[in-house]
Amino acid sequence: MDIRTFLKSNFGLEAQEMIPLEGYGSSNLRIDTAERRYVLKEYEDGPARQGLLKVEYQAITALNSLSSYQFPKVIESSSKQNCIQHDGKIFRLHQYVEGEFLAEVPHTDLLSYSFGEFLGKMNVALAHIDPHELGAREIRWDLRRLLDNQALLPYISKAEKRSLVDYFFLQFEEQVLPIGHTLRKSLIHNDANDWNVLTQNGKVSGIIDFGDMCYSWLINELAVGITYVMMDKNDPLEHAAKVISSYHKVQPLYKEELDILYYIVAARLCTSVCNSAYTKTQIPDSDYITISEKLAWALLYKWISISPIRAAQKFREAAGYKPSTYAPTGLQILRRNAVLSDSLSLSYEEPIQMHRSAFQYMYDTEGNTYLDAYNNIMLAGHCHPHVVRAGQQVMARLNTNTRYLYEEILSYSERLLNTFPEELNKIFLVNSGSSATDLAIRMARGYRSRQKIAVLEHGYHGNTQSGIGISHYKYSAKEGVGKPETVIQLPLPKAFGSGYSDDGSAGNFFSQQAKAILKVEKNQLAAFIAEPLVGCGGQVPLAKGYLKGLYPEIRKQGGVCISDETQVGFGRLGAYFWGFEMHDVVPDIVILGKPMGNGHPIGAVITTTSIAKQFEEGPEFFSSFGGNPVSCAIGEAVLDVIEQEGLQQKALQVGDYLRSRLGDLQKRYSVIADIRGSGLFIGVEFQNLNGKPGTKVAHLIKNELRRAHILVSTDGPYEEVIKIKPPLYFNEADTDILCAAMEGILEQQ
Repeated sequence: MDIRTFLKSNFGLEAQEMIPLEGYGSSNLRIDTAERRYVLKEYEDGPARQGLLKVEYQAITALNSLSSYQFPKVIESSSKQNCIQHDGKIFRLHQYVEGEFLAEVPHTDLLSYSFGEFLGKMNVALAHIDPHELGAREIRWDLRRLLDNQALLPYISKAEKRSLVDYFFLQFEEQVLPIGHTLRKSLIHNDANDWNVLTQNGKVSGIIDFGDMCYSWLINELAVGITYVMMDKNDPLEHAAKVISSYHKVQPLYKEELDILYYIVAARLCTSVCNSAYTKTQIPDSDYITISEKLAWALLYKWISISPIRAAQKFREAAGYKPSTYAPTGLQILRRNAVLSDSLSLSYEEPIQMHRSAFQYMYDTEGNTYLDAYNNIMLAGHCHPHVVRAGQQVMARLNTNTRYLYEEILSYSERLLNTFPEELNKIFLVNSGSSATDLAIRMARGYRSRQKIAVLEHGYHGNTQSGIGISHYKYSAKEGVGKPETVIQLPLPKAFGSGYSDDGSAGNFFSQQAKAILKVEKNQLAAFIAEPLVGCGGQVPLAKGYLKGLYPEIRKQGGVCISDETQVGFGRLGAYFWGFEMHDVVPDIVILGKPMGNGHPIGAVITTTSIAKQFEEGPEFFSSFGGNPVSCAIGEAVLDVIEQEGLQQKALQVGDYLRSRLGDLQKRYSVIADIRGSGLFIGVEFQNLNGKPGTKVAHLIKNELRRAHILVSTDGPYEEVIKIKPPLYFNEADTDILCAAMEGILEQQ
C-alpha cells in the first residue's frame, strides 16, 4: 500500500517527509506535512487489537480534557473513523506530541512533583473508562502477571543475575499475590517510562504510547513511573517520595498499597530486564526495547540493598501516613529473657532485631540494611530462591524417612559423593554438624574398639555431649569441665607467632611435637580430629605440611583421621572445595554441616566402605529426620547454586581481593598483627601497642562495624581475631565497603 496515497485519500494530508519510528506492537511512521507533524501507527488486525484500540480511543479522548497536558490525540479520517482497517491491518493517525523526554532532562524536584501530579490526574480520568472491551487481555507488562515472565529467565545469560530476578519473583509470590485480591483496580496507562513521558519547561507535559494499557492494580501506574525516576540516582527513595507525595494529593493512596510498592517496583524492573534479555535474541539491534536495560540492572542491584521496611517507611511518610512499627528491641529482649536461657547469647553491644534477608544482606525491623560479612551458614546467599523453592516444592509433595525409597536421597548422595576422592564413598545423613560429629566419633571408637581421641587446642566440634567432650574450646573454657581422660590434646599448629615460617617448617615442628605426645598413647588412639582451618582458634589454617606429616602416624597407631569441614567446606576456601585438599591429604571420615543446607538443618558423615561396614555390625543407625526428601532437595539445590553461579571461583577471586585490601590496611595500622585464611574464610588478628592480644580493639571494631551496618564477629583464644566468612555473594564492592569502614574506625584510634 502506498502510504502517501493512503494519507491523502483518508485524511487529506500531503506527506512531505516520512520517518520510521521503532515501536513495540506496532509499526510507526512520523509524518511531516507543511502544517504539522503526525504519527501513523500500523497494527495487525484482530478482535483483541480492535478491543484495545476502542478503549485507547476512549482513554485518549477523556485525557484530552486535561488541558494542561498533551496526549497523542486521535485524528479522525474524512469518513469520521478513528481507525481504518485495510488488508488485514489497522491504521490509526495520531497528532504528534511535542516535548523533551523525561530521560533527556535534569530530574529536578519541580519535575518530580509535577510527574506525580500528572500521574494522579491521569489515573483519576482513566478511572471512569469502561475497560470491558479489552477482554481477557494478558500481557507480560501487566505487573499483576509478573510470573509470566519466569519463562524468560533462561534468556538472562548470567546465573547470578537470574537468581536476583528470581528472588523478586519469589518475594512477589510471598508478599504481593496473597493480598492481590484486595488491591484497587483501574484502567491504567501502564508504561509511564522516561521515553514515553514528555516535559516542557522543567515540568511533565504529557505522555505517549498507550500500547501497554491494561486493567490492573492502580498502584502499578505509580510503580512504573517511580521506577524510571529512581534510575541512576544515589538516593532513589528520596526521588520516589516526591512523586508519591504529589500523586497522593490528587489520587489518595492506601497504606496497604504503599507497603507493597517496593515489591511492585522490583516487579517492573524484573519485567524489563527479562523482556530485554529475550528481545535481544529476537531483534539483536533493537535500541527501543533495551534502551533502559543497563539502568534497570543497576537499580535492581541497588534495590536489593534497600530494606523493604525502609522503603515502606519512606513511601508512607511521603503520603503523610505514620510508618509501620515493630516491637521495640528492648521489649523483645525482655520477652527473650523470660523464655530463653541466658546461655544463648546475643551478638553485639546493641542487639539487632532481624526481619528479612537477601543474598549478602540482612534487614532489621527499623529499616536498616546490614552487609553480612559473617554468616557462613548461608553460603549460597540468604533466601536464595532456588534453594527456597526446592524445599517448598518437595515439602508440598513428600516428607518421610530413610526407611523408604525416594529419588531425592539417591540423587543427592550420589552427587555429593562425586565431590570426594573415590575411597570416601559412603554417606550418613543427619541434621547438623554436631550430630555428624557425634556419629563420626561413635564410628571411630567402634572401628578399633578404642576410646581416645586426639584433638587440637581451640578446636570446636559441636554441641552434643561427645562433641563438647572433644572440643578444647568448650572443655577448657572458664566454665568448662576440663579435659576428659579420653582426650589427647595437641598444640594448635599455628605458624603465626611460632617462630617458624609457614613453608613447611612450622608444619614439621608441630607434627613432630604431636607425634611425641601420641607415642605415649600407643595402642589407645581411636581417631584424630581437626578442622583444616580452626575457626574458634581465630580462623587459623593448619601449618603447611602438618597433616601430611601427622596422618601417617595416626594410621600407623590404628587411628582414623577425621576432617571437620563443617565451616570451611563446599568451596568457601576458593582454591579448594574441601579443606583437606589444601593439605594434600585424604581423611578417613569427613564431617559436614552448616552451609550444607544454606540454613536448613542438614549434616553428614562421609567415610570409607571399611569403616561403614564395621559400623554396620553394631546397633542399627537411624535418624528420624536425617536424609529426608526435603533436606536432600535443599542440599542438592545448594550444590546447583555453587556450580551454576561459580561460587567457588567467586570465593577465590573475592577472597584474594579482600586479603589484598586488608594487607593495605596492615601496612598502615600496626594493630593488625596477621591476616590469614583462604577464599572467603578470613581471620584478622589484632594486637595492642605492646604486642599483646588486641581484644579491646577487635571488640571495638566489631561493634563499630555493626553501628555502620556491617556484620562481622570475633574469635580466637582472647577474642582478638575478627572473623570474616560471608555468604559467597559477597563481592569486590562489598569488600571496599567493609575495608573503608574498618579504616575509618582504625583512623579514629
